[in-house]
Amino acid sequence: MSTPAVPTPPKKVNRINLESTVYRGAKTTLCAGCGHNAISERIIDAFYEMGVDPTRVLKLSGIGCSSKSPAYFMGTAHGFNSVHGRMPSVATGALMANKTMLGIGVSGDGDTGAIGVGQFVHLMRRNLPLIYIVEDNGCYGLTKGQFSPTADLGSTLKNGVVNDLPPIDLCALGIELGATFVARSFSGDKKQLLSILKAAIAHKGTCLIDVISPCVTFNDHEGSTKSYAYAKDHDEVVNEISFVPFFEDISVEYEEGSATPVKMHDGSTLILRKLESSHNPTDKLEARRTLHETMRRGEFATGIIYIEPDSTDFLTLLNTVDEPLATLPESRTRPPKSVLDEVMEKHR
Repeated sequence: MSTPAVPTPPKKVNRINLESTVYRGAKTTLCAGCGHNAISERIIDAFYEMGVDPTRVLKLSGIGCSSKSPAYFMGTAHGFNSVHGRMPSVATGALMANKTMLGIGVSGDGDTGAIGVGQFVHLMRRNLPLIYIVEDNGCYGLTKGQFSPTADLGSTLKNGVVNDLPPIDLCALGIELGATFVARSFSGDKKQLLSILKAAIAHKGTCLIDVISPCVTFNDHEGSTKSYAYAKDHDEVVNEISFVPFFEDISVEYEEGSATPVKMHDGSTLILRKLESSHNPTDKLEARRTLHETMRRGEFATGIIYIEPDSTDFLTLLNTVDEPLATLPESRTRPPKSVLDEVMEKHR
C-alpha cells in the first residue's frame, strides 16, 4: 500500500504575489559582520512586506563599501553605480525622466559628507522623492580606515591616532537644508530600521536615513564611537515606531497623548510613541535641538527625528506631465521649427 503524498505547503508571498527571494540580489562580498549587510537585509524585508514591484525600483549609489550594497538586494531592479559623490545628480536626472519609479540611493559617510557634500546639499533642498540611505561607519573602509567627516571628535583609529576635528551631523544638515523625512538608526536594530524604511517608502519627498553601521575591519575597536559596543551603549531612542500600511487595517489603538499618528502620502499611518522625551518629529526646531543635546552628551538620537508629511516634492514643483518624460515621443519634446522661429521673432 503506497504512502499518500504529503501536500506541498503553499509558498509564502506578499500582496503582489511575489516571494521574498525575488527581493534578494547577489551574494555579498563585504566583510563578515559588516553592518552594511544588515541594512541590505532590512531593505529586502521592507520592500517585500510593502509589496513594492522590484522592476519599478531604481537603485543608485556612488563609490565605497556602502555603494556596493545595491548589488545585494532586488536583483531585478534597475541600478546605476555612479561616480564618487555624484549619486544625487544621477538620481535627479533618472527620476525626472521617469517619475513612476521608486528611487533608493545608498551612499556612505565619505561619499556623502566629503567628496559628495555639494551634491548632497542641493538634493536635500530640492526635496526629490528619493530614499537616501547613508551607511555611516565613520571611516573610509576601502582605503585602510582613515577618519571620515562623520567621525566624532576624540574618537581614535586602531593605530591610536585621535580625531581632532568636529563631525558633520548629516541629520542636522538634512533638516536645515529642507529634507522632509530625516531619521537615524543602528544597523543592529532590526525592528526600528525596518519600520523607518517602510515609512520612507510611503513618504513622497527626500528621505534621509543615517544608519550607524560599524566597520568590523577598521572601526569596531575601543575608542571608536561607531563601533557595535559604543552604538549599543549610547543609543538615545527618541520614539518607538509603528507603521500601518495603507493596504492593512488602518484602525489603531493608543492612549491619548502618548502617541502621534502621522498620515503618510500613500494613505499609510505612521505611529510615533513617545518614550522618555516629548520629542515632536514635526517641529523642525525641536528636531535640531534633540540632535544637538544628544551629541553634547556623547550619544546619538535614533528614530524618526523630523517629518513633514504634507510637503511638495521636486517633481510636483516642476509641474511635469503625467507620462514619464523618457517615454514621450519627439513630437512632444522637441518644438517644431515654426515655434522656434516665433520665439526668435519675439525676442529680436
